[in-house]
Amino acid sequence: MWAVLPAKDFRNAKKRLSPALSPQERQSLFAVMLEDVLEAAVNAPSLDGVMVVTRDPQAASLARKYNVEVNNEPTNDGQSAAVARAVYQLNQTRRNGILTLPGDTPNLRSSEIEAIISKHPPAPAMSIVPSHDKLGSNCIALTPPNLIPFHFGYESFQPHLNEAKKRHIDPVVHFDLPGIRLDIDTPEDLVRFLKGDGETRTHKYLRASGIAKNFLSKQNMPGTAL
Repeated sequence: MWAVLPAKDFRNAKKRLSPALSPQERQSLFAVMLEDVLEAAVNAPSLDGVMVVTRDPQAASLARKYNVEVNNEPTNDGQSAAVARAVYQLNQTRRNGILTLPGDTPNLRSSEIEAIISKHPPAPAMSIVPSHDKLGSNCIALTPPNLIPFHFGYESFQPHLNEAKKRHIDPVVHFDLPGIRLDIDTPEDLVRFLKGDGETRTHKYLRASGIAKNFLSKQNMPGTAL
């Protein structure tokens, strides 16, 4: 099974954090989050490989730093199109499974990837991890990779379940993987992330840059945990 990480253009990343962070802060945040996810993926022994789909030079450079495959997309057509592009490549090279990972889940652990793979049924099969609000789809594992079409977006969890139902597939749903379930899109997500314990690159960047302290003070929250 191959992990696939779609990475949008850095300058357009995390726009929903605009009320709290400057454009440069958002770009830097996305870079360290992506690196946290890449590190978790390359250290998951059950994965056969890792692929980053992007047209952004900085994202491609980070991917090469971790010696993972880069699929250069010509245009930024969204997450579903990026994953579909990866699926096509996986099918062409006879790779038998895909596990999608978002680039904004810095609490992701290699052990969570291993848990998904270890509980994934024989093909045809689907495993899925919803976002913390149970609306989005933070991870989808499919064997074969083209088992269902993708509908990534704010409320994609139920549409993906519906696609499995149409094909008489009983998906494995993981509610017990907090690292991968917390994607950082909004100021509220960032608060939730900062309230938790962790020593990821993202935690260190937010503290070292002063963003954590400043952000929490703006949210009228005590910063003693920082």
